Amino acid sequence: MRSYKKAVWIDCGVHAREWIGPAFCQWFVKEALHSYQYDSVMRRLMNQLNFYIMPVFNVDGYNFSWTTDRFWRKTRSKNAKYHCRGVDANRNWKVKWCEEGASSQPCDDTYCGPFPESEPEVKAVAKFLRKHKKRVKAYISIHAYAQMLLYPYSYKYATIPNFNCSAAHNAVTALYSAYGVRYRYGPASTTLYVSSGSSMDWAYRNGIPYAFAFELRDTGYFGFLLPEALINPTCTETMRAVMTISSEGSHSLLCLYVRGYNSGT
Repeated sequence: MRSYKKAVWIDCGVHAREWIGPAFCQWFVKEALHSYQYDSVMRRLMNQLNFYIMPVFNVDGYNFSWTTDRFWRKTRSKNAKYHCRGVDANRNWKVKWCEEGASSQPCDDTYCGPFPESEPEVKAVAKFLRKHKKRVKAYISIHAYAQMLLYPYSYKYATIPNFNCSAAHNAVTALYSAYGVRYRYGPASTTLYVSSGSSMDWAYRNGIPYAFAFELRDTGYFGFLLPEALINPTCTETMRAVMTISSEGSHSLLCLYVRGYNSGT
């Protein structure tokens, strides 16, 4: 086994109320360890790639959503000038920070923070990814809800230069094969909405060529209150999509973003 391997980063629970995210990250670890012995695809991926899994990105916010406010979104950092707490950890990254799709008002759910990487959670992950960016070839962030697979850009209505990748299509096709659940896919700005300071855009602009954000089940009927009975099927189908992305990546340096990175502003 090679000592120098490419790596995939997966984080869940950036937004506290999106409970299906941490459930998936834990599911991924369980399935990877359990199936390694008998699943040749999993064994090949685990041998060829390193997987860095962060089950709960926003630990304090996640805990608060369990104990106090089920629909809490942000971190729990204090603000010296305002009674409102917390920052949107997906608006706090140093890429078009606090521009369109983010708020400068501390009481808003999309508050970008006092400065980029103000949140210790964001700062720690950014530091790790910068340190290992030569090896980390894919960044995957798990969110909910909308049933979408998103890729850059979030902060502007523009396509990635020379973008030619079937990974998103193949991933949602694999996901659909489990239970017939349909996902839309495309650039985040046009498929979902414009947002600045996102982790996905930051990862791509910092040299990680394959950056995705999943918005898991559902499309609004249950929303953040996804029933326990839907955890298993949601994780099962998402696993197929993530495995497809990782499998393609292990063959082809995670797809062609030919001269793509850091090219648009």
